[in-house]
Amino acid sequence: MGVGGGEGEQRRSNDGEMMAISSLFNDQQNPIQQLQVKFKEVEVGFKTWLSKQSIPVEAAVVSTMSGVQGAFIGGLMGTLSPEMPQTDPQAMASMKQAQALVGGPWVQARNFAAITGVNAGIACVMKRIRGKEDLESAVVAALGSGFAYSLVSQGLQGQPINAITTAAGFAVFQGIFFKLGERFSKPSPEDPFYTRSRTMLLKLGLQKYEKNFKKGLLTDPTLPLLTDSALRDVSIPPGPRLLILDHIQRDPEIKGKRGKQ
Repeated sequence: MGVGGGEGEQRRSNDGEMMAISSLFNDQQNPIQQLQVKFKEVEVGFKTWLSKQSIPVEAAVVSTMSGVQGAFIGGLMGTLSPEMPQTDPQAMASMKQAQALVGGPWVQARNFAAITGVNAGIACVMKRIRGKEDLESAVVAALGSGFAYSLVSQGLQGQPINAITTAAGFAVFQGIFFKLGERFSKPSPEDPFYTRSRTMLLKLGLQKYEKNFKKGLLTDPTLPLLTDSALRDVSIPPGPRLLILDHIQRDPEIKGKRGKQ
């Protein structure tokens, strides 16, 4: 009885020590990192909620948000017109012609809102229907955004020829950029196996140790099996090891998987 009580007391003492270390670590965490974690939690929660909505609702929300962002960028670009020297009438005349062509802040805000909003909305619908983001989806979204830009910038004048040519130009450029992005981007094939690990480390402010997890092939399925020695083998210091093990012990989903194994 005394031995069992001693073991229970020691376990409670260890748990209390780990809680104290976790609290101290979180208190000393960089405020910018804390803000990043909170923002990431809100972003993940919002994306989770959005993914559960119907296609029209998700498309409307995504289009509206992207349109607002595009309007802000366009309006900002419209206000950043360079000042030309008063002694150069020819340069001033050329600048005025360019400004008249692209329009002021309100015109550019409208144009950018149409481009980004329609593009994001169509891309969202294509992804929900086809289950992936590929060249075909990008081209269809670009066609729609080009058509929308032609309508809002030129009205019905010269339509539908202008809309068709503008949409085709948008689609060609989008296709080129998409293929270039595929060629130069180097996504890590291991990333999908470390989603839960990355989230855990981000919450604890230990994201710099993600490379240690990858070096030791400590993928998400291994989380319920992690021990102090396993973390030590991948060169994670004692303090972070305690925080990681404490988090795993408190996470009901990870503990549930451990029980099944």
